[in-house]
Amino acid sequence: MTGEFNLPRRRFMGVAALAVAAAQFGIGRAALAKSARDTSIPATAPGTNTFFAEIKQVNAGVLNIGYAEVGRRDAPVVILLHGWPYDIHTYVDVAPLLAKAGYRVIVPYLRGYGTTRFLSADTPRNGQQAAIAADIVALMDALGLDKAVVAGCDWGARTANIIAALWPERCKAMVSVSGYLIGSREANRMPLPPKAELAWWYQFYFATERGRAGYEQHRNDFARLIWQLASPKWEFDDATFARSAAALENPDHVDITIHNYRWRISLADGEREFDELEDRLASLPVITVPTITLEGDANGAPHPDPAAYAKKFSGKYEHRLITGGIGHNLPQEAPQAFAQAVVDADRL
Repeated sequence: MTGEFNLPRRRFMGVAALAVAAAQFGIGRAALAKSARDTSIPATAPGTNTFFAEIKQVNAGVLNIGYAEVGRRDAPVVILLHGWPYDIHTYVDVAPLLAKAGYRVIVPYLRGYGTTRFLSADTPRNGQQAAIAADIVALMDALGLDKAVVAGCDWGARTANIIAALWPERCKAMVSVSGYLIGSREANRMPLPPKAELAWWYQFYFATERGRAGYEQHRNDFARLIWQLASPKWEFDDATFARSAAALENPDHVDITIHNYRWRISLADGEREFDELEDRLASLPVITVPTITLEGDANGAPHPDPAAYAKKFSGKYEHRLITGGIGHNLPQEAPQAFAQAVVDADRL
């Protein structure tokens, strides 16, 4: 959207202040115009909140899923999805902001994290992308949710992408950090330039049994290193890290992590029940639901250039660069900008 707005004089100063805030976060004029007439998320310092008041549990598909819930039960639903090696505390500041904006916010632990558990010891500890997405659809079914705004980063962004691509009728809108992340094992067979391969060092480490043993033995040190490399300007404290690291003590965490990265490069098989979904994902389907993609200006993790994926979104679409030294764990580092993106995507 472009064009000038003839605003009453008494609103001028408020909109001017919003413009300054928008510029700080790299938000374009179209987003500013929408924020001016819709819900504006108040300024919130990262770390304002440190915990969720309650973790609920529900049987969904092959899992008993642990999840935080904030907001009115009769409100429109937002599902927030974390990545690796993070947890639901990625959204500890985002969730209350969205609840105050009028949403029911659901923040689940992915399989292999926190209080989420498999219902059967015989179920494969499968980390492939379609299985994780199917978990979230099963969670929606278990909670009686027909449709939701789905938002995520890292593994959570990929999961949100897949839900939007394969089940668009369940996805009202999407927010995705680092854009379009649906993977193809066939594409992953192709070698990358050496510098790009170097960025994926941990994937090659996990391909070895030494890597599995190393991650099992040193998972907290490993996770802390990933946090530092992926967000080089994020000065998180020990307490912030410890709250999320506790989720990695899940008994299935190592198996899920190792399988995920081995599956990507065809060193581990998936489950046959997901073959049809993976075939569809391998075509890298276009996403049609309203979408806002985000990128931090200091993201140290491997991530695609926004120009490379812009055409993968055929519906209403915006991309925002969030400035100020924001790294890979964008929702926790810039909660106001992320929450604002959710509200704006819902109104695209």
